[in-house]
Amino acid sequence: MARSELRPSGTAAASSPQYKDAILDELAEVGNVAQFVSFAPGLQPQLRFVRLRDLHEQKVSSIDDAISALMERSVQRSVNVRSFHPDNPKANEFIYGLTDIDAVAHAVRRLAKQGLYTIVNETIDVKDGGVSGVSYGGILEFAPGDTPRAVEKPGTVSLRHEMGLRMLTTVYGFQPELPFPPDVRVEFSIHPLRRGVRQTHTIIWELESTDDIELRANTTWPNLFSRHLGDKTFGLLVADAIGLPVPATIVVGRNVAPFRFGRSTGTGERWIRTSPAEQTPGRFTTRRGWTDPFVLMSTEDPQGNLIASVLDQEGVDAQYSGAAIAQPDGKPAIEGVSGYGDAFMQGAVAPQRLPPGVTRKVTTIFNSVVTQLGPVRFEWVVDKRRVWIVQLHRGATLTSGGTIYPGNPTVEHRFAVEGGLDALRAFIDNLPRDQDNGIVLVGHVGVTSHFGDLLRRARIPSRVETP
Repeated sequence: MARSELRPSGTAAASSPQYKDAILDELAEVGNVAQFVSFAPGLQPQLRFVRLRDLHEQKVSSIDDAISALMERSVQRSVNVRSFHPDNPKANEFIYGLTDIDAVAHAVRRLAKQGLYTIVNETIDVKDGGVSGVSYGGILEFAPGDTPRAVEKPGTVSLRHEMGLRMLTTVYGFQPELPFPPDVRVEFSIHPLRRGVRQTHTIIWELESTDDIELRANTTWPNLFSRHLGDKTFGLLVADAIGLPVPATIVVGRNVAPFRFGRSTGTGERWIRTSPAEQTPGRFTTRRGWTDPFVLMSTEDPQGNLIASVLDQEGVDAQYSGAAIAQPDGKPAIEGVSGYGDAFMQGAVAPQRLPPGVTRKVTTIFNSVVTQLGPVRFEWVVDKRRVWIVQLHRGATLTSGGTIYPGNPTVEHRFAVEGGLDALRAFIDNLPRDQDNGIVLVGHVGVTSHFGDLLRRARIPSRVETP
């Protein structure tokens, strides 16, 4: 949907008095703001602005009436009290999360006697499963569980504006209301429950007209939002948002309500895939056929801090399956097997010679994704119609030929791949810390399999040696 030209009427010069409640009242004309009432300073503080759901024109007779009306309309039955002076609008007292009307009225009167203006607004829970962030310069940056100031901290996701809107609409089931041009910097938050004066899901906290610039999104993960949804879930959402074929998927998550995306493969079969908060190659279940996702999460992650979601994904009529990774020269290393690829990814089956037509199709998809995201790694499945993406990560690798991760270790330790992934995990954890270690995988295993993923993530010089 195209963005309209809604914009703030302007901002006061830094030296001018700044009436924060007047600015907020003006903002309510173009966007949904948190419900609020404000008061002037003095021994008998007068009501200045009222922005409440269904009460914009109605008069209230006292401080207590105004606060009571606000409290009744607050989802959490909780309000905050902010104070300011027009000549010094920052660094004044802020009181969070009051639930007693008398306590709120007392705070307003106390601050008014000190010569301060006050704004009483509904408390907005930023830990409700939604996100907060900034829209500006053609990009969206946001994170869960924080205020819009999250963009100043590590871990914020950065997406092209339209791509970010598509992903957020998919996850939350509604399109965020951010119809502002790129030269307007917008601080916003998005909530599963409707909030604010207009009772919508998007709260606007601040608008600022700026220079017309175009920023570039740096979409990488893991980030705070990918951990919120699950690493695998986030990667597939990115793939879906840029138009790649992703099998129809229902996400059952810990932090957000169930949602769906992708397109039907036509099989009607189900695959259950765990989606850890961060990539943990081959550790958690991927299974053909239905299994109880709640039992699966409680069994494999009893503490509830490793698996963020479970994916119920429609299966593909697999002719060939495998993985592709970006090599140092930018070209893809493509490996796979006929049929389903789960045993190949687990290292139980060696890569097979793929038909040239399959390699060409996967290479075409790889090149298409690289033009949009840069170097990537993905797992793929080919049926009679197309290449399907079943996992996507961003980033180049140093893998080339039989070398998984380059280096010149002092000591090379040999590991037989028949031992399996869990044994390799333990082997890596138990390597001597007082020497420069390398690992030689002995056996028939793909460098794009989870064996390779583990060694690349550990940055251990490693290679494959085929008997």
